[in-house]
Amino acid sequence: MSGAVGGAAARRGRRPGAPDTRAAILGAARELFAASGYAGTTMRAVAASAGVDAALVHHYFGTKDDLFLAALQVRVDPRTALLPVAEGGVGGAGERLLGVFVDVWDDEESRLPLLALFRGITEPGGQQLVRDGFLRMVLGPVGAALGLDHADRRMALVASQLVGIVVLRYVVLVEPLVSMSGDELVASYAPALQRFLDGPLP
Repeated sequence: MSGAVGGAAARRGRRPGAPDTRAAILGAARELFAASGYAGTTMRAVAASAGVDAALVHHYFGTKDDLFLAALQVRVDPRTALLPVAEGGVGGAGERLLGVFVDVWDDEESRLPLLALFRGITEPGGQQLVRDGFLRMVLGPVGAALGLDHADRRMALVASQLVGIVVLRYVVLVEPLVSMSGDELVASYAPALQRFLDGPLP
């Protein structure tokens, strides 16, 4: 499953940049995204906080979405990984979404930075980063692409299941969830996700 932010940037031909400059930009971005959220953070503000020209931020990281994903240190770009979920239509979307989700979390290299993000929920700014990263960057675009009615409500319900899986299977390691195969997990939870996507809402 490709689509890592760094790989995408490299393919677009951007220079890696001086490590100190990139680190300063990423550090400033993390602080601002945590404090002000995605909507309240601008590329210009990140540049000012990092003490660099705004053009450097765009040069090294491209768009604001690219910078946000880089600041989260995620290995997999959800915009690429979740394309098959939306392209397949609403039917079976719950199973496809959960399949991608479990594949990413079961991969150790992908899981480690994501665990750090979720464990930071209790820290200042951590909740904001999870909300913006998980709901805005991951689930929100899927709901919009599927053309769901009441998309925000439906995707919040989906998120409640996915976050529960993360906490129980990957953070506190509750059995038998930990020992279940990815296929077993998908088969167990996909029907519930599908009901949230296209079933009647109370």
